Amino acid sequence: MTRIVAVLGSVTPPGRVSGAISQAVARAATAGHDVEFFDLAELKIGFVGRPENDPANADAARIVQAVTGAEAVLFATPVYRASFTGALKNLLDLLPAEALMAKPVGIVAMGATPHHFLGVDNHLRDVLAWFGALVAPVSVYLTNVEFVDGQLSETPQTALDDLIATLSLLASATAGKALGPVPFAVLAQRPRPAPGA
Repeated sequence: MTRIVAVLGSVTPPGRVSGAISQAVARAATAGHDVEFFDLAELKIGFVGRPENDPANADAARIVQAVTGAEAVLFATPVYRASFTGALKNLLDLLPAEALMAKPVGIVAMGATPHHFLGVDNHLRDVLAWFGALVAPVSVYLTNVEFVDGQLSETPQTALDDLIATLSLLASATAGKALGPVPFAVLAQRPRPAPGA
């Protein structure tokens, strides 16, 4: 099946969205996928530019390697000030430009009300386009009303399962093939030919 990395971009203690993603990951594993879940609240990831041996950066190399090596990635984040969290942006800043290029990526967001359902979607899709990621066409948006006694209800559970199935389908269809054109982010990092070459 598909090797999927799920990342929860929050630094608050595990709550509803963490539980929802954990359960979705467990269901995906039961379905035969190789799934690894990273909760940024439990990891030490320093800001860009910190040395790798800095204790504040102890988990950075591991998560960057996991995301880079995954066949598909699921990013989940609470809505924070009308966008995704700074913790998730910091992780994205640490990823090499090729880490998500042509890779299936899904988005899960959670907000207090339905009014914010496109906040994360709009901003995160911009960043994922910079990487050249193959973003699933529909994201999953969760609100408090979808939880009963802390458990996610059936309809959003199905939506999460459908998103993971879509990532697997996209990963199988593309099978790591290059999808062009090459994103500017990658081109900008490649050595330029000498004048007249």
